[in-house]
Amino acid sequence: MRSWIILSLFFFLASCTTPTKPAQTDSTYSGHGSASVDPKIIATFAPPPLDPATATSVRNLLEVSAPGLGVLSPGGDRMFFSWNVTGVSQIWMSDGPMRFPVQLTSGSDPTTLVEITPDGENLILSRDRAGEEDPGLYLMSTKGGPLREIQHKKGSRATFAWVTNDGQTIYYLANDIKPDSYALYSYSVADGKKELLFSEPGLWYVADVHGDNIFLLAKMTGARTREYYVWGRTERKLIPVIGQNEREEYEVSFGPSPSEFFVLTAKLGEFKRLYKYVGGKLTPITPEAKMDVESFNIDNARMRLYVQWNENGYTRLEVRDARTLKRETRLPEFKNADHIYAGKPSRRGRFIPLGIETGVRPRTSYFFDWKNLKLTQWVKPSLPEVDVSQFRPAQLETFPARDGTQVPMLVTRPAKCAADPCPVIVHFHGGPESQSRPGFNRLAQIVAAAGFIFVDPNVRGSEGYGKTYRNADDGPKRLDVVTDIEDCAKHIRATWAKNGIAPKVGVMGWSYGGYATLMAMTQFAGAYDAGVALVGMSNLRTFLLNTAPYRRILRISEYGDPEKDREALEKLSATAYLDRVRDPLMIIQGVSDPRVPVGEAVQIHELLEKRGIRSPLILFADEGHGTAKRENKVLEIGHTLKFFREHLLTKPVLVPPRP
Repeated sequence: MRSWIILSLFFFLASCTTPTKPAQTDSTYSGHGSASVDPKIIATFAPPPLDPATATSVRNLLEVSAPGLGVLSPGGDRMFFSWNVTGVSQIWMSDGPMRFPVQLTSGSDPTTLVEITPDGENLILSRDRAGEEDPGLYLMSTKGGPLREIQHKKGSRATFAWVTNDGQTIYYLANDIKPDSYALYSYSVADGKKELLFSEPGLWYVADVHGDNIFLLAKMTGARTREYYVWGRTERKLIPVIGQNEREEYEVSFGPSPSEFFVLTAKLGEFKRLYKYVGGKLTPITPEAKMDVESFNIDNARMRLYVQWNENGYTRLEVRDARTLKRETRLPEFKNADHIYAGKPSRRGRFIPLGIETGVRPRTSYFFDWKNLKLTQWVKPSLPEVDVSQFRPAQLETFPARDGTQVPMLVTRPAKCAADPCPVIVHFHGGPESQSRPGFNRLAQIVAAAGFIFVDPNVRGSEGYGKTYRNADDGPKRLDVVTDIEDCAKHIRATWAKNGIAPKVGVMGWSYGGYATLMAMTQFAGAYDAGVALVGMSNLRTFLLNTAPYRRILRISEYGDPEKDREALEKLSATAYLDRVRDPLMIIQGVSDPRVPVGEAVQIHELLEKRGIRSPLILFADEGHGTAKRENKVLEIGHTLKFFREHLLTKPVLVPPRP
């Protein structure tokens, strides 16, 4: 009884506290990447070693991995794919279904497969260095051997756009002229000569190509908004298609002819829908529904449309004839799958890779042959020393925000928590315009195996629930919905208590999820008992001023302008509420990160330390926006678990009984 009275008095006094006015904070650093931070700081906060038991338990589950969907050779007799089974993504080849794969690339830098040339002679690869996200493009013979550089310049990005049908000309984009603009280049496979084709200012990419010479160029004008133009290799003139002088979200590709288009948009309704667009008129293809068509793809032969639906986070696939638009019924059915999705069709449209995923097993991939109507599994996921029967599927639940909005969340509960109260770890996703999805989640399984309930909320601003929900946090509007972060913890404490005992609740997340964690521990101090912020923004204004130039315009459209919206950005920054912090907070960051500068982590750590608040800091010198190398990921997740064990696996808090 006495503990109940003390606890009630604590909550009463907390509710009577006068809110602190947010403090104005100027940038304490400049720039991003390793050059923006003192090497002594990097060395001081290098990740400490983990105890062997924690490292082993995390590593075992991280080694549960699925190969990439991959591509087939033109004849369908070999498969090429990316796979991180060695600890970092590399390129592999299998010369037949279910045969032992051969590793083609090596090294410590992640390498991913982009395309196979239509003649079957070469692979086009992308490789990054130390998490800088300044990837380069390379060629490799499909027989293996050394890589041949197309372009890889320090401080600029090179991304694949198209390869001609004869396999002899590669088009790519790079921001090597201006850091905030992408130019279009051609590269000759025969002699290595490059030609600059297009260099108008803007964040351009190639959305589609009809034939080999008619390009559909997209110009990014915001985090989700685009303008589309047709551009011919011969005429080299931009012809507007859709999106000009608008602030709408469009995804566009060519139809069967270069004068007709397929358009995905929510312009005419609450949810995204697929349309045919001819002569300036949108004609619906998919039916009106209370769910998004999240994406679509069309093969280069313009035979089939692959349409993917997002139904409360679950992926559903349908196929349509690209000319008649009728539904194709010959695709195999997969029952009890959380996700059924299509990869990139082969150049002539014969083969389509399919990924099938459940909540208790990593993705299994197949190729479907439209010519023979045959489904073939080429590779299996890796499951070393793991009892898959112990994996726990996530359940879709909701919690009420303070204005009554029902916020979806995926909940993974360990078996033992059915009877006993377990501590909870809430994981906020990145984006923020992303979505936590069902399916196999290694982090959820690692956390559940450690004895925690894992919660993945989709707070307002998330994809998949209509444009009103998605746009609810744009710019200063975020002030009205950032409280979803606190409401999640309130719901868990109020409704998951057992025998009068409320669970301890931790919070974590990467990127925007790291930002949400910092806000949870500062503005909403007391809502969570411990937090781990990974590559998160501590101050939205200093983040916008120092993020990579090619990202700044996109992030401003999401968060607000550093000058025009300065007051709102300060109110929405964790650094404004440091006087409220009262629970343990750990910060983890990659030094090379171009998205969220390392200075965001260092500045909040230093400000907290000046206030006498201990905030452990871990910096990965060879990583960027999250860890890519397995041993670094073991350290990242291992120290996160160790921190939560220390602060959440203690005596739970008694809560007053409901009246």
